[in-house]
Amino acid sequence: MLAHQLRPCGPVLDKARAEMALETLREAADADGWRARLDAAAAALGPIFGAAPYLAGLALRRPSALAGMLASDPVVALEGILMDADAAPVDEALRLAKRDLHLLTALCDLGGVWGLDEVTAALTRFADRALALALDEVAWREREAGRLVGGSAEGGPIPGFFAIAMGKYGAFELNYSSDIDFSVFYEPAALSLAEGVEPEVFANRATRALAELLQARTAEGYVFRVDLRLRPDPSVTPPAAPVAAAISYYQSLGQNWERMAFIKARPAAGDLGRARAFLAELSPFIWRRSLDFAAIADIQSIKRQIHAEKVDERLSARGADVKLGHGGIREIEFFVQTQQLILGGRDPSLRSGRTLDALGALADAGQVSQRAASELADAYRALRALEHRAQMVADEQTHRLPEDAAGRRRIAAMSGAANLRAFDAEVGRLLARVNARYAELFAESEDLSSRFGSLVFTGVENDPETLRTLARMGFSDPPRIASTIRAWHHGHIAATRSEQGRELFTRLTPRLLEAVHATGAPDIAFARFAAFFEGLTAGVQVQALFLAQPKLFQLVVEVMAYAPILASVLARRPAALDAMLDRGFFAPLDQTEDASLFARVIAETDGRFESAMDAVRRAHRDQSFRIGVQVLSSSASAAEAGRAFADLADASIRALAPEALAEIERTAGAFPGATAVVALGKCGSREMTAGSDLDLMTLYRADGPDAASSIRGWAAETVYGRFTQRLIAALSAPTAEGALYEVDMRLRPSGSKGPVAVSLRAFEDYYAGAAETWELLALTRARVVWASDPAFGAAASAAIVQALRRPRDGAAVARDVREMRALLADELPSAGFWDLKREPGGLVDIEFVAQSLQLVHAAAGGPLATSTVQALAAMAEAGLADAAATGALIDAWRLQQDLAQPLKLAVEDVADPDREPKGFRAVLARAAGLRGYASLRARLKATRAAAVEAFDSLVPSPGGAGV
Repeated sequence: MLAHQLRPCGPVLDKARAEMALETLREAADADGWRARLDAAAAALGPIFGAAPYLAGLALRRPSALAGMLASDPVVALEGILMDADAAPVDEALRLAKRDLHLLTALCDLGGVWGLDEVTAALTRFADRALALALDEVAWREREAGRLVGGSAEGGPIPGFFAIAMGKYGAFELNYSSDIDFSVFYEPAALSLAEGVEPEVFANRATRALAELLQARTAEGYVFRVDLRLRPDPSVTPPAAPVAAAISYYQSLGQNWERMAFIKARPAAGDLGRARAFLAELSPFIWRRSLDFAAIADIQSIKRQIHAEKVDERLSARGADVKLGHGGIREIEFFVQTQQLILGGRDPSLRSGRTLDALGALADAGQVSQRAASELADAYRALRALEHRAQMVADEQTHRLPEDAAGRRRIAAMSGAANLRAFDAEVGRLLARVNARYAELFAESEDLSSRFGSLVFTGVENDPETLRTLARMGFSDPPRIASTIRAWHHGHIAATRSEQGRELFTRLTPRLLEAVHATGAPDIAFARFAAFFEGLTAGVQVQALFLAQPKLFQLVVEVMAYAPILASVLARRPAALDAMLDRGFFAPLDQTEDASLFARVIAETDGRFESAMDAVRRAHRDQSFRIGVQVLSSSASAAEAGRAFADLADASIRALAPEALAEIERTAGAFPGATAVVALGKCGSREMTAGSDLDLMTLYRADGPDAASSIRGWAAETVYGRFTQRLIAALSAPTAEGALYEVDMRLRPSGSKGPVAVSLRAFEDYYAGAAETWELLALTRARVVWASDPAFGAAASAAIVQALRRPRDGAAVARDVREMRALLADELPSAGFWDLKREPGGLVDIEFVAQSLQLVHAAAGGPLATSTVQALAAMAEAGLADAAATGALIDAWRLQQDLAQPLKLAVEDVADPDREPKGFRAVLARAAGLRGYASLRARLKATRAAAVEAFDSLVPSPGGAGV
């Protein structure tokens, strides 16, 4: 009998607790006459009760059950427990039987009576019995409710309804406090249901009731925790799956980790005939006879996602996760199962669901050395024993050894170790042996983990090591990132719906996570990449491209992290990525490209004005995306980007202005006159950045004293006013393709109070006498972008030059400029150090100097140039301004414009680079020509100080005071 078979597992750790439990049991034994059996087993029970309060509690709550076990052969005792489970009420009977089973298996395990196979087999047999009895109870309740009308010995309690055991449950490898993994399937037509009962509703209600009966906690505890998540696509499907839908899912969307899960699958309860037929139909999915390279690589990836080395600590017993951690049970299982998936399709001898049997078969087939197989088998038994002992302490579903020494002493005592240091050392060696063997598997394959740790996204729950890896990579919400990636792996998006797409994504995942980490803004970069990736209508080509061109992929991820404007373009129009593959994408930016492109896209429309607007917006989006990417990648300088953005604006105006004029003429008839569009501000100076608005003015000429439109008889002011309004709408109104620019017309004569279109004569008169200094300063950047008549365009340009070359009082100009600068500082003060526009020595100051110098010297033939840098350089070359002062201004302008280009891609308002991601700060440093960001602030401060001095010398104040 068992009382004489038990052997002490180790030292008595808590002698007081053990003796108290034994004394209570002696009193019960004396009363019921089984003292001799208890005394025979006392030496073995003492260490168990001293280390595991849960086991002591089981014995004390049911001493009669302990008495029966000690008097029986353990196999006979197990059969008795299985029989006791079949009693009424079933809820209570199952829970009491589960307690007795836990006590019996623990005694036989710790007392050296049963080995691992006997322990796991006993636990699994009881799970099978419990599941079958619970299903009988559910079927009875459904019949009583009138929803189920049949049942048979052949078809089970619910014909057409069955449960497939999965995981350790399916392999007869249940651990001590394991939940049970099973999936429920049904044949709708085979269910014997009452009229009007929907098969899907019935099957899901029965499945939920089955799970609830087993896992609900009552005064007597619970039977088993139930996990139904190994069913097809559990995040979006109900708990029971129709057979046909399940077969279709596995054949079209099934992943290799799901094939791995089915290695251990077996019929467990219900209609067992249909369960066997179901698994037989799935066999070609599980065991593929031929595998291409990509499929083999994807299977290998299941192993390669786990980092083969500890990232932040040595392999040790303290806090070790013996299931999922480095050197743990999972590594042995993956070692075995990945090779089974690759080899088992051609060799049926390798298909065992039991880990140790499969390991032996691999060794017999010569696929694993006998030494490696023996070493891993011994390690598997040792790790499972540690796992069981950790769970026996308090019946917790844990796989982790305690962090504290007192907790590990319990495990050590139940493992026969009296010395904690020796126990810890042996556990560390055990984990290291497994991890070393694991690292040998597919050692030459591409690494799919990260230097930060494991990246495992298989299965249905988040991997703890992976969550820690994601946290180390800087993600604020690792579970959300893991869940998103796992959903992509499940084929929830078009990019991963095909098998090839999922296999490519397996390889892309670690590169994606490394790339978004490198940006310094992983949350933002990942979110924007997700918007792009989920918007793809197909993903094989894009993912293959990213894998083949890692530098391009890194650049795309940087765009996601640093440039929301560009990221939104990719998200809305993933085809923009194709342009990046074109050889010309990173070629020098050329103005003629935009003009020919816009002419072509408009020519391809249906002739409607709205179609032209949409066509220009699409072309503009592609071209501005190209410029922005060149800025971020440092392929284009700030000056080149400024000209390119302005050229793009010019092309947009030149494409849409004729269309707007034609619209007016279709309404009002032809008009005997001409019009021109004048750009001012940053467009006029060709110094635009991403998101710059357009400062425009329209001029017109009426031919003849009685000029009027031929149909409506509109006067020139009406015709060209309507044209201007239509052009503004064409440039700024949002359509289905978005918007182009914000348009500002306030720099025209009379500002917002006057007519939107100005006659050339009125323009000339206004700037001859009424214009204020600030308007003349703005005019230095004016240039004609488009004219309906080239001769009129030339006349408008001449009028601008004539207005600028009128004599000016230099002192008055300087005084006005200083007053404007003071007023601006008062009404629109600088937002801080990184306000590149309004800080002293910033872009506004430098523009004031360049513009005022031109106003002062233009009458005497001084140079005129719309570009700030060109104007300053020309003044120095002409000897009209100190070369050192203009040089300081040019240096400050170029540095701040170099910074403004990438900053405008990153944020619409003033940014503080100190708060931006580290990677973006590197982009700024690179744009400024510096090796690192640390020196950028000092460089900017020094150049601004020099610019302020230059401002003071070139725009003198009456009293000599500085800005």
